[in-house]
Amino acid sequence: MDVRENGDAHGRRTLAKGIAALVLAALGLAAAALLWRTEVPDLTLPSLDPRDYFSPGELERIEDYRSVSRVLFLASLAGEIAVLALLLWHAAPLAAGLERVGRGRVRTSVLVGLVVVAALWLARLPFAAATLVRRRDFGLSEQGWGGWLVDQLTSLGVQAVLVSIGVAGAVWLAGRLGPRWWIAGAPALVAVGALFILAQPLVVQPLFNRFEPLGDRELAAEIQELAAGLGVEVDDVLVADASRRTTTANAYVAGIGPTRRVVLYDTLLDGRFTRGEIEFVAAHELAHVERRHLWKGLAWFALFAVPGVFGLAWVTNRFGGLGPRLVPLGLAFVFAYVLVTQPLANAVSRRYEAEADWLALQATRDPESGVGLERRFVTTGLADPDPPAWVRYWLGTHPTPMRRIAMAESAGGS
Repeated sequence: MDVRENGDAHGRRTLAKGIAALVLAALGLAAAALLWRTEVPDLTLPSLDPRDYFSPGELERIEDYRSVSRVLFLASLAGEIAVLALLLWHAAPLAAGLERVGRGRVRTSVLVGLVVVAALWLARLPFAAATLVRRRDFGLSEQGWGGWLVDQLTSLGVQAVLVSIGVAGAVWLAGRLGPRWWIAGAPALVAVGALFILAQPLVVQPLFNRFEPLGDRELAAEIQELAAGLGVEVDDVLVADASRRTTTANAYVAGIGPTRRVVLYDTLLDGRFTRGEIEFVAAHELAHVERRHLWKGLAWFALFAVPGVFGLAWVTNRFGGLGPRLVPLGLAFVFAYVLVTQPLANAVSRRYEAEADWLALQATRDPESGVGLERRFVTTGLADPDPPAWVRYWLGTHPTPMRRIAMAESAGGS
């Protein structure tokens, strides 16, 4: 064998891989730049003082609630990390024990994944219970323990199904394709994500809420008129029975294509919000549809999925390849990857939410209702109008209430 010739071939393969990686990175950055663009003009928003919009008593109550909520969140996160560390430590005996039941590489891997899901759920459960107590104490929920536990178990079931699909698919591909399984795994994950978004309104959301068409036909007609002005087709606006678990108000758009729907919480219609505020939040959700934010979110998911699945394959390949023994390591990697990429994902979300706000302001021509809606959301949901920076960037999926108020007031003055 000519060692030099063999070395040259290896060098060419390495160079080809490097070039391919650079091309993929360039394409990803170009796609991200296109997806980042919005219709929001360059606005220099003033820095508003929450004390000019909320009373000292309201701000004190909000801080009292939110300060403890943040501690509970961080404690829950620490508990999950501790459980993952314990499972990583005992991964080999756990997999060996479940092999007697699973009797197969894929089935055993799924069982290990389900143990991880259940353990993480149990780690979060005490903090979720404490959160419910706090919400009830502050009048944000009237849900009983029975209903709460049903919701928790339902959420566990949904997570178990998704993790089972993910683990089974990844382990099967790793067994069939070897170290390069991620090349097929990344598009497969995106396809599963698209199917989940498509099916969520029909399969997942009915597990938690009942939905009925908006009974106020006059309001429904006004929302349809807003939709027409935005160039959006909406067959119907639905109302979710959110009041059985919360007193806070919200609205959202879900589904893509034939499953697309705009949903209002029934708590939004209980008399605390004005007609103009309800129409504004409806216009905001319709703007998400008009700007295809769910489709763009799926595209962002794909951009995050490719390096994520590659990283998962790379880490598990260092230890012999993905299988039952490495499922806890794989899920721990996914957990860490989501934590690390969360600030960027939230920055995208905040940008799209700001665009939806801007289009709602243009559609309604009612900045006063935009300001009133945000103030009402803060006082009825005890939302922090100006949260700390780490909360804003790590957890914030929407612009802060003060920035949303500033945008509405800027639009009113323009």
